[in-house]
Parts: sequence; C-alpha cells; structure tokens
Amino acid sequence: MPRSPNSSMQPSNFHSHCTFCDGHSDPEDFIGAALSQRFRAYGFSSHSPLPFETAWNMSASDMPAYLHEIARLKEKYKGQIEIYAGLEIDYLDETCNASIPYFRSLPLDYRIGAIHFLPWRLPLEEDNMSCIDGRYESFAEAVAKHYGGDIRLITKHYFESSMRMVEAGGFDIVGHPDKIYMNGSLYPGFDLSADWYCKPFAAFLDLIAEKELTVEVNTKNLHRKNQIYPHINMFRELRRRNIPVIVNSDCHFTALVNDGRTEALALLKDAGFRTTRELAGGEWTDIPVE
Repeated sequence: MPRSPNSSMQPSNFHSHCTFCDGHSDPEDFIGAALSQRFRAYGFSSHSPLPFETAWNMSASDMPAYLHEIARLKEKYKGQIEIYAGLEIDYLDETCNASIPYFRSLPLDYRIGAIHFLPWRLPLEEDNMSCIDGRYESFAEAVAKHYGGDIRLITKHYFESSMRMVEAGGFDIVGHPDKIYMNGSLYPGFDLSADWYCKPFAAFLDLIAEKELTVEVNTKNLHRKNQIYPHINMFRELRRRNIPVIVNSDCHFTALVNDGRTEALALLKDAGFRTTRELAGGEWTDIPVE
C-alpha cells in the first residue's frame, strides 16, 4: 500500500529515455535538467532489450553499464534529488514480457509495462512485428498488410495484447495505455467513441483496477500533437475505478523533462483526481495535486 503524503512535493518524472536507448543525451544531462527545474525525483526507464535489435531498444549487453551509471548518479546526487532505476519493458508474448526471470532478476526500482509492437507471426523478429508507435506511414502499411486494411482489427489485437500484459504482470505502471490512438486516429474508420473501441478499453481498465496497478498519464505528445495518453475522455473512467495515476513526460530530450506536466495535472484535477502516485523515499506515495 502507498504511504500517505505529509506535504506537497516538487516535480518528478519517471519515464525518460537517455543514450542507453533512443534518448538524445547522457543520463547525467537529464539529471542536470531536472535539478535546474527543482525536481524532487527523477527516474530512468530505457526501452528494454528485446529478442531482436531495434533503433529504440537497449542491447542486453549494455544493461550492466546502464545499472552502474544510474547507481553512480544516485550516489553523486544524494541529498539533491532522488534518482531511480527503471525500465520500460515491452510485452510481446508470454516468452517476452516484464514477468520473465531475466527482467525480474534485475535490481530495478520500478518497471513500466508497455506495448509498441504487435507480433503477427513467429519467430519474434522485427520483420514479424506491427509497430503501433513511430511513423504513421509504417503504421498504415502494417494495417493494410496484416489486418486487411481494417483499423478495428489492429485495435482489437492491441487491447488483447494489453490484457495479456496485465495478466502476466511483473511491472508497476501501465505505460501510455491507449497509444494505439496516436496513429490510429489518423487512419480511415477510427472512432474513439465506437463500441469496438470503448468496450475493450473499459475491460482493460477493469483488469488494471483488479490488479491494483498504476496508470501513466503520458504527456509526450501533448504539445506536439495535442494528444495525451490515455485520452482525456478516459480520465473520469480511471477516477471512477479508483485507479491511481502517475504523470510522466516520456522525454527523449533534456528540454522536455517537465513537458506537459502542469496541463496534465489541471486536467486530472478537473476529472476529480486529488493525488498522483510517485516514488518518494523509495516507497509508492500519493502526492496531492496542487
């Protein structure tokens, strides 16, 4: 159970990417940016290693160096800022997800579960994946090639994989839970209000509530694309289910460590949220929304 807060606290961010994956600066540069904005806490969540190499993900061979560097920064900046070591771990299938022994054995402070790839055949190789993130042209090509041009089918696959991810477990935070709409909303026939979208999303939220997980409110594209994940329409559904939320910027650039946080907190407050969940002193803590 999270401990109760004793005071309001400074900004934090627990979803960030540095040069160990597809981020654009070294970890220490991100800490410098966080300190310049008087952050209380900062967490690194590099994209986890996969069974195949990508331009996004860490290589497994770099994991010791990644963990060593975060440990070094924790010691160097002790008393100035809380620093946490995390990973954003892709769910691919039952053989590759946050619950497998490799990820469970890592000395991490937290784990984010997320979906970027939908396997459409074995083996688990990049050529056998439909990527729901990244360029719209690649997404549209995948829908046409592997889902018969039916946006409903890839959306169905996305939420089925999301449900399996939550059932498998091994993580603390559900990362950008409806990222499918980033590119999906540009595809003909996509409809956020349709039953074929809303019903599986509602079932997904019900399962998240049952498993007592935290949902990330991801502000990465709030300014760039006027999108927030989950979509603002779902904020009250989260609140109705008493699902705790954490606000993260999913930054890849040091200038964006706090991007969109103020706006997201205002939207959450309007939806009835009075706290967000964060790590404080190494424990999950409910922090008042100011």
